[in-house]
Amino acid sequence: MDRRQFLQTSLAVPAALSLPEGYAAMFDDKPKRVGIIGPGWYGKTDLIRLMQVAPIEVVSMADVDKHMLDQAADRIAARQDSKKRPRTYSDYRKMLAEKDLDIVLIATPDHWHSLAMIDAVKAGCHVYQQKPISTDVVEGEAMLAAARKYNRVVQVGTQRRSTPHLIEARDQIIREGKLGKIGLVEIYCYYPMRLNANPPAIAPPDYLDWEAWTGPAPLRPYNANIHPGQWRSYKEYGNGILGDMCIHMLDMTRWMLGLGWPKRITSEGGVLVQKKSIANVPDTQTATFEFDDVTVVWQHRTWGNAPDPNDTWGATFWGDKGTLKASVFRYEFTPLYGNKATVHRDVTYELEQYPEDKTEERLEKHVAPAIRYHMKDFLAAIATGKKPVADIEEGHISTATCILANVALESGRSITWDAAKRLAVDNDAANRLLRRSYRQGYTHPDPKTV
Repeated sequence: MDRRQFLQTSLAVPAALSLPEGYAAMFDDKPKRVGIIGPGWYGKTDLIRLMQVAPIEVVSMADVDKHMLDQAADRIAARQDSKKRPRTYSDYRKMLAEKDLDIVLIATPDHWHSLAMIDAVKAGCHVYQQKPISTDVVEGEAMLAAARKYNRVVQVGTQRRSTPHLIEARDQIIREGKLGKIGLVEIYCYYPMRLNANPPAIAPPDYLDWEAWTGPAPLRPYNANIHPGQWRSYKEYGNGILGDMCIHMLDMTRWMLGLGWPKRITSEGGVLVQKKSIANVPDTQTATFEFDDVTVVWQHRTWGNAPDPNDTWGATFWGDKGTLKASVFRYEFTPLYGNKATVHRDVTYELEQYPEDKTEERLEKHVAPAIRYHMKDFLAAIATGKKPVADIEEGHISTATCILANVALESGRSITWDAAKRLAVDNDAANRLLRRSYRQGYTHPDPKTV
């Protein structure tokens, strides 16, 4: 992309997503040099969206899966203006040791997020960090501390904050008071996304370093479903459906309503139906997050029918003047009384502006525009020194709040949260679960010493 094209595509954005003066100037001297840790499905999705909005050079890639790494390097080389093939590394630390990157994208499985992100900011890189940022609360605290200590911009991949129709819903429905007093928000996911099988343990393929993939997590036997894709069905590697899907809707709700930490968290559920599966994350879970004067309730089921087959992942804001339903596909505002018409907006696609979206393998076409705007906001934050819309602190609050719901479920007690101390009040069982044990050979990050 030449500079003229870049200016045209970068500045043609909705008013709520407008870019600051001097944004394009950051690319005057030379393209930003970019590396990626974990160029699998969503890693490539994020990287290609970045390539679409800025004249960058993808310099290097790291992954413990050689097949995935080589395929990604070939694909990116074909898309680069220079046609250069990125350097490839089996160990991301060797990639960072080159000290030649401005930006690093991190899209590893969740249990590697904290170590990779902290190492990246220590190496002087700004980071685009996939969500959830961490697998325990203390990891997130350490990540936030590292971003601030090394003065790096960290944008979290909670791109609902950069979704045009959701920005409109926030600004023109919620902020204009059309819902009135909001007392309850229901957030939910009914996707059958949990592993519902019992695959046998087998030897890892020769192109995958299973020891390195496991990293700080407990070493489980390998099976053909666990990588790539179904690792989210295991507590050892992530935060379950809450960590994967609730974080998006909870973060969207916090952003729309201007909420910080909840005061109280409760949760119930477990593996209630899919008991024959090797997966160990809940197939059914309800979590309640109590804020000052609004309650947010999450529910997921990975079995059975959704209450509304057209609304399987989203949020419903209940106000005394109306109701707002919001999702990645649309929003719909219905006034309480029938004297005003319902307002409906669908997701914005950009298939004509970016025709390559039409043929990209596994691309969620409805999400691509939001990722592009999220990348532009990330780059604008680097250019101006301001915090991005999904700053690491916001990502930490949303991630940790979901983790606390899992902690409440595991400990069997509700949690009263002291946001200043980052501790559960009078709840030793919960506080013991704020930090996971790391496997021998790996050191858990400490917020005080990063």
